[in-house]
Amino acid sequence: MRGMDRRSIVRTAAGASAAILLLSWSWPAAGQQGPLTLGDALARADRGAYANRMAEGERRTQAGEGLRALQGILPTVRLEGGYGRTTDPIGAFGITLRQRSITQQDFDPALLNHPDATVNYTGAVVVEQPLVNADAWLGRRAATHATAARAAAARWTSVQTRVDVVGAYFGSVLAHAQVRTLEEAHEAARGHVRQAESMAEQGMVTRSDALLAQVKAGEIETQLIEARGAASLVKRQLAMLLGAPADTSFALPAELPAAKRVFALNESVIPTPAETMSEAVAPESRGDVQAALSAHAAARTDVRRARSVWLPRLNGMARYDWNSPDAPFGGQENWSIGVVASWTPFAGASQVAGVRAAAGREEVARAQAEAARAQAELDVASRSNAWTVALERLRIAGDAVAQSVEAHRIVTRKYEGGLATVVELLAASAAETEARLREAHARYEAVVRGAELLRSVGRDPALLADWAVDS
Repeated sequence: MRGMDRRSIVRTAAGASAAILLLSWSWPAAGQQGPLTLGDALARADRGAYANRMAEGERRTQAGEGLRALQGILPTVRLEGGYGRTTDPIGAFGITLRQRSITQQDFDPALLNHPDATVNYTGAVVVEQPLVNADAWLGRRAATHATAARAAAARWTSVQTRVDVVGAYFGSVLAHAQVRTLEEAHEAARGHVRQAESMAEQGMVTRSDALLAQVKAGEIETQLIEARGAASLVKRQLAMLLGAPADTSFALPAELPAAKRVFALNESVIPTPAETMSEAVAPESRGDVQAALSAHAAARTDVRRARSVWLPRLNGMARYDWNSPDAPFGGQENWSIGVVASWTPFAGASQVAGVRAAAGREEVARAQAEAARAQAELDVASRSNAWTVALERLRIAGDAVAQSVEAHRIVTRKYEGGLATVVELLAASAAETEARLREAHARYEAVVRGAELLRSVGRDPALLADWAVDS
């Protein structure tokens, strides 16, 4: 009778261990709506992520501001119209002359001194064309560099958002897988408690064994409650990253990619350590470095613009005018063309202050560009090291799972022979569950570190999307 009870407990524990989900990619049955893929999540984030939208708005704002510099380059076309009525002698005679209606009678001294009220409708088309304005051209070039800097910063924000999405996506998958693992472990622990209580009633074990089994089951239940809360929160975080915090109805894959698929990243997607340290991975391939370099180019050009205000300016003008006593743009037209040259060799302290301020901004931008390049090189080395460590941690975690499974099997055999207590059996089962949870987390860490390494060397973390589908 004793042997039969022990074997039933062993079969219960073995069944629970076998029911613990192995972490390999799974898909829903045909005809059902598939889970949200990593590629779909990345596409949603590209369109709706708050950080991406703000960065794109800043880029468009800078692009709009950059068009202001065209004011000193492109022509200005203006239409004018007006109405006037005067008895001023000079004004009245001039209006009549502009209307080309002068007669001999208009030279009568009495009429010249005391003219009748004269009405005039005016109309004009004016074209003003800047010809030589060095500060405008240099300002436009500086604005172009500034727009390029903002565009590169927006691209870098998008890449960083993709890294965050990879982390939140697989983090949510991991959290739900942990919940299922703990649910299986909790159910198995409750079965152990029932068996221990039954055996205690039969006098086969002491009451303390049953009580300790209940403690172990309570610990697993606590972990399960925490895991459920974390799974719900992580899914909401993913929805937040996608720009739709209220939409958490999407389904996710059941499990993380298998360990062998994670290790295969080194061969398919992730650059090798030799590649990350080679000259082929230029810091300029990163959006943040590109933004810093473009910002420095803008500041350097702005120094030249500030100094160019001492140069002469040359602007052209052309206009057509109409003057009529009856209607705007009536009567005969008049035209005028001209060129205006101006030079302001000194305009007070404003010019000196502008040059010095621009030089100071250029110095700051130069330091920021140098710092961005240095930080990029350090980031590549750091992420490459983190990726290597993550793979080694995953290998160790995989070995730990195999070892815990074997240890559980040994304790099970000892329990069958009466050489181990139910508490030892529960402890071995819990150790196996913990090892599987750690191995799952190691897979998650490796994938995230891989995405970070891709970003650091200027590659797109979206490369993981196809890899995940193949898993």
